[in-house]
Amino acid sequence: MKGLFITFEGPDGSGKTTQMKMLGEMLQSTGKDIVYTREPGGTAISEEIRKILLNPSNLGMVDRTEALLYAAARAQHVEETIRPALKEGKIVLCDRFTDSTLAYQGFGRGIDIDFLKQLNNMAVAGITPDVSLILDINPELGIERISEKRVLSSGGGKDRIELEHINFHRRVRDGFLHIARTEPGRCRIIKADQDRNAVHADIFGVVKEVLDSENP
Repeated sequence: MKGLFITFEGPDGSGKTTQMKMLGEMLQSTGKDIVYTREPGGTAISEEIRKILLNPSNLGMVDRTEALLYAAARAQHVEETIRPALKEGKIVLCDRFTDSTLAYQGFGRGIDIDFLKQLNNMAVAGITPDVSLILDINPELGIERISEKRVLSSGGGKDRIELEHINFHRRVRDGFLHIARTEPGRCRIIKADQDRNAVHADIFGVVKEVLDSENP
């Protein structure tokens, strides 16, 4: 049985984690076997790399270092978590994947896109999403949401990426939209500034379409 790989992408504050959980619960209610995971992270080694990448104390991190660390975390994640789950026929829901590298390190940092694509190819070793849900939101609203969430949850300050200037986050959003336009077969843009139930309905509509095509 072939598994299904669904990624949630988009700017910070777009609600990816919430929507991933809502979709997973909906799919589980229909008897689907779901694996939730995230990037950077998803394995013990990758979670340690995540701590380095997002620690606001590491503001001096070189852009190339950042890109290479994300790729290293992804390679471990693919081999330990994603590939085995797909082989077992499970549905893998992943909060961020290769599109985030192109949007953040490519469009955001200015690293050569072709180089990043090669880096991604090495890290994923043949694993690609069946569908990528790009949750689109105005960067100012996204960062505002993050600030409100931190206050409500007493979850501390913003991470190293969230602390970037708003112009960086605007470039990241432009990157995601560019990716979606160039790969319309895989990527679906979801308006993330709606009520969360409306966002969920849009997402479920896309995923149901994919599931129906897999099992005609």
